Amino acid sequence: MILKGQNFRLLIQNRNQLRCVGMATNCTVTLTNNTEQAETKDDVGMAAKPTMVSQSWQVQVDSLEMVGISVLLSNMQRNIPYVLVWDETSPSNNQDIVGAAFARTGEAYMSDATFQFDDRTNSAKNLTFVGTGPLSKVEAGATSTPMDPAGYTKGQFVRLFLGSDNSAEPAKVIAAARTLALHVSLSLENSTTKDTPGSWQVQEPTGLSYDITTSALVRGADTITSSVDGQDLASIEEIYEAGTPVKWKIANVTGDNQRTPSSTIVSGSCLITQLSIQAQSRQSVSYQATLTGNGDYSTNS
Repeated sequence: MILKGQNFRLLIQNRNQLRCVGMATNCTVTLTNNTEQAETKDDVGMAAKPTMVSQSWQVQVDSLEMVGISVLLSNMQRNIPYVLVWDETSPSNNQDIVGAAFARTGEAYMSDATFQFDDRTNSAKNLTFVGTGPLSKVEAGATSTPMDPAGYTKGQFVRLFLGSDNSAEPAKVIAAARTLALHVSLSLENSTTKDTPGSWQVQEPTGLSYDITTSALVRGADTITSSVDGQDLASIEEIYEAGTPVKWKIANVTGDNQRTPSSTIVSGSCLITQLSIQAQSRQSVSYQATLTGNGDYSTNS
């Protein structure tokens, strides 16, 4: 019997709960035998003779469901590895693991995460986990309560807010925004030693970096950045030209104009490192900005 993709799931353990990673659209597990060339002068012929020196693994998952973004970002910042499981799941809800023959579990760092909040589409996350140490077989068991299918976040209800400098509360929202993405990357190094048991690679975090990208339409007679609540706020062009850090936050929004921040998801300080204004023939003028993180970010978890 052929296994269907929706019954193959990735689960992570957090706060003693084993739970599917969102409403997943894709899940890829890559297992690698790392080799080195071991030819000597005594070998006959020209063909390579690689030998296996270590084993490593990686998991990548794409998902629509955005609940728990603050917890994911907080654990990534604190260098906490996750317990991961990949397994076949029960067809009753596609979330209860069954302990299939290929099912495995192990510890892994979330090394790369992109959170996408595009206008009028379901928000999405793309996560990459890098294994640290060995894998073991999985026994059957249930996950936590299945996720609510109505738990999607729409992109237009999540906005980026900027301050005029590195001390002002982020209060200006990007005008007529169309896309918004937060990308976080955790650098890892191979810390396997002569005393490491087995052949599995062990990873160790070495650094954390992040950036934000956004695009928006430019309206005539307006600065690129809108004012909020009647405040006279500097435009994004002026922030870029100043070349100094400013406060930022990504927050859920309310109100008729979707510019009133409610709960903050993540915040920090950044530099605007790239500002590109695009004016194609017969099309709306738009701009794309890249904001590079300056120091740690904060979450509400």
